Amino acid sequence: MTNEKKIFLKNFIWNIVGTGLNSFNSLFFLIIVTRVNGMNDAGIFSIAYSTALILYTIGLYSGRLCQVTDIENKVTDKDYIINRVFSCVTMIVAGISFVFVKQYDFYKTGIFMLLCVYKATEAFAEILYGIMQKKELLYQSGKSLTIKSLGGLALFLGIDLLTHNLILAIASIILLNLIVIFVFDFLWVSKKLIDFTAKVSMQSVWHIFKSEFFVFANSFAGIYVLNAPKYAIDTYLTEDVQAIFGYIMMPATVITLFTQFIFMPYLNKLKELYEQKNMKEFKVIALKIKLAIVAFGVFASLAAFVVGPEVLSLIYGEKLTPYRVNLTAIIAAYILYGISYVNLVLLTTTRNTFVQFVVYLLTMLVAFIGSNLLVKSLQINGATISVVITLGIQFVLYTIVTKMIFKRIEKENEVIC
Repeated sequence: MTNEKKIFLKNFIWNIVGTGLNSFNSLFFLIIVTRVNGMNDAGIFSIAYSTALILYTIGLYSGRLCQVTDIENKVTDKDYIINRVFSCVTMIVAGISFVFVKQYDFYKTGIFMLLCVYKATEAFAEILYGIMQKKELLYQSGKSLTIKSLGGLALFLGIDLLTHNLILAIASIILLNLIVIFVFDFLWVSKKLIDFTAKVSMQSVWHIFKSEFFVFANSFAGIYVLNAPKYAIDTYLTEDVQAIFGYIMMPATVITLFTQFIFMPYLNKLKELYEQKNMKEFKVIALKIKLAIVAFGVFASLAAFVVGPEVLSLIYGEKLTPYRVNLTAIIAAYILYGISYVNLVLLTTTRNTFVQFVVYLLTMLVAFIGSNLLVKSLQINGATISVVITLGIQFVLYTIVTKMIFKRIEKENEVIC
């Protein structure tokens, strides 16, 4: 095995382990909250975590994708770090504004804001992970995520069992994240990779905000689209219904997780192929990833229909067998979302972001109107139908746009050749 393949395999395995554990933590947190604190707190935690994920896109702004696929390398690591500090502060301010508008009580506000700060620490860590990945050290970010995920889960469980205080439990994992970011992410790894002699250019810092605005807008809209039914439930229904919908939505994130597993290690390769104008190989890799998502998604959908509700009922301690069709339909819809996500990454790599913004504006409109109308009239079944319709329309739009842009790029490459 060549050294290049060894590095790829090492990065691939650790990325799967770290990203997997980090993504599943939200599932385990919800299980703990349900078992220890009850369904009412579980409903609050579910909507608060979903909101924190939307605000997380502000903290990430353009995210690791743009940092890693930055072909020209005109922006320094220090510029990216300063930019991330600004975006994380903005994220927290946005969280404060949100709870002020919603006028939640002190307890619900505390949970919302602490989860917002928790996701802000993750957003900042991502900028250091991007630095690692550009140096072919993706495995180090995987190790970091593993430490934070396993340690955070143990700490959250321990504190919640001892105190039955959700606010203290969330505060404990924020503290752990800050320690790991400083000791491992920065001192142990990133400090050796950053050129501290380079001067910070505020022009470059603001250039990131300007040039990557549509990437951020697309990410923000994308997370909102997935969580629009939860906000409709927050408006029209109860915390208990919110908890149940959170239970049946959670397994669908496995599709998203699987997509990230197989896609993230290919980012550098896709960047190189696009730079070399090798669209044939570029499209071959994309097709293989999409086929893998479909295969895994079909298997997940079948498993969900056969044993899904029984397994979830055992995990959460709540009867979920009446929601068998809801669970299966949502997971099937997430197959389409997984393919749309692949197209999103491909179009972002080729720096076609405005057209995605248009797609997301249309999808957001469908999600907002559809989820409110359907949830109000059909309750949790309406929320399920809203997910299926929204992700189906998004898939169709993304497929059409991606094919059109790829044809244009290939024609341009032919002219150059």
